[in-house]
Amino acid sequence: MSIPRHVIFLHGLYSSGQAFKAQFLRARYPHILTPDFTGDLGDRMRALMPILAPYEDWTLVGSSFGGLMAALYAAQNPRRVRKLVLLAPALIWPDFVSQAEKLRIAIPSVILLGKQDKVIPLKQVEPVVRRVFTTLDLRIVEDDHGLHATVQKLDWDALLA
Repeated sequence: MSIPRHVIFLHGLYSSGQAFKAQFLRARYPHILTPDFTGDLGDRMRALMPILAPYEDWTLVGSSFGGLMAALYAAQNPRRVRKLVLLAPALIWPDFVSQAEKLRIAIPSVILLGKQDKVIPLKQVEPVVRRVFTTLDLRIVEDDHGLHATVQKLDWDALLA
């Protein structure tokens, strides 16, 4: 199975490119980018743009706030993204919810939501996900917001292919 060359992991609001998920993915896929982001959503999106600018075939893996960033980038730049893998994405963030009625993201998207997620509750985020993503593989799992157990069990080769 061929793994795409241009893969980036976008970490959560209080995480970093050195945290568990980033290290886990980098150990399996040394070419994956795992940059650090700080500041508010606007600051992070401005920092993301030049990283993604050189290529048009990105696979964006986003966790929590990084999932929000990935979804916003994909909505604004659909021709530059080949696939989304969103882990407990923060799609209940006001900046996203305010646009959700008019957003339609047709990029192939795998989205994992945890039944025990108390940060991004399933009952709040699932309707947003189903409304916005039109090419959706939604996986509701027995896990909490961190999805640490789930991340270790996933077939990442298949997810990224």
